[in-house]
Amino acid sequence: MAWRDSLCDKIRYHITGVFPLFEGILQDSGFFIFGKTVIKKEENKMSLLSTKKDLKELVETLNFKEKVERSKDLIREAYKVYGDGLVVANSLGKDSVAVWHLAKQVNPKIRGFIVTTRFKPVETVKFMKEEVGRYPELKVYKNDSEIPEKLYETKPDLCCDILKVEPVKRAIEELGVTCWVTGLRCTEGRTRTDFQEVEERDKGLIKLNPILIWKEREVWQYLALYGVPVNPLYKEGYRSLGCAPCTRITNDDNERAGRWIGTSKCGGECGIHTRPLKK
Repeated sequence: MAWRDSLCDKIRYHITGVFPLFEGILQDSGFFIFGKTVIKKEENKMSLLSTKKDLKELVETLNFKEKVERSKDLIREAYKVYGDGLVVANSLGKDSVAVWHLAKQVNPKIRGFIVTTRFKPVETVKFMKEEVGRYPELKVYKNDSEIPEKLYETKPDLCCDILKVEPVKRAIEELGVTCWVTGLRCTEGRTRTDFQEVEERDKGLIKLNPILIWKEREVWQYLALYGVPVNPLYKEGYRSLGCAPCTRITNDDNERAGRWIGTSKCGGECGIHTRPLKK
């Protein structure tokens, strides 16, 4: 209805100070709140972006096709809201290339960025160049600042902050990102069980995790069925990829067990999913 469109236009981005007063009125009037953005609900259809489901139930009850369609719907809805502000973070790992492929099925105009470091394996660097060759809209970010020798051993958190978190912050700022899309999965390891499909960990920056409920075998199933190129290091037995000095092949059930072995970060996170990203 016209009055709803008018109301949405008038109050979009201007409700911060009196948000509690408006929230109930908006939801009763057919809108939902996504971050600080007011969005009109589609008739007879509850938006995936506005609902929270039991992730464990979704992991076990949805079949492969349903998960693929759910992932595409999440990206599609978010792209309708954020347009060019929606950008995919591509780590060059199996999960990221699956998400990148999904996003491109939704809209070929969707952009992305890659963060690389001086310690990436030669195979990853080669694969990165191939990916950028296929998709010039993938912008590469890197921090070449001088750091102490073997900082990854003595202070791994600081090393990751400098070489990974800082370039992500720069990418988000330079690309005007309002919604960044990741390849996080809640079944990937102990540090990734508390994430949601739609989050706002930084005020004003939405984080979308469209394959959060996928299992590892489903990622490989998707990549195989759609012929998506992957990092050749997976053929060597790696299950999770990072910088060369900090990544090992293991037989552990934990998918990320080979990351940062021998440090306090073992099997943990580099920081881009746990640190503030808005400057």
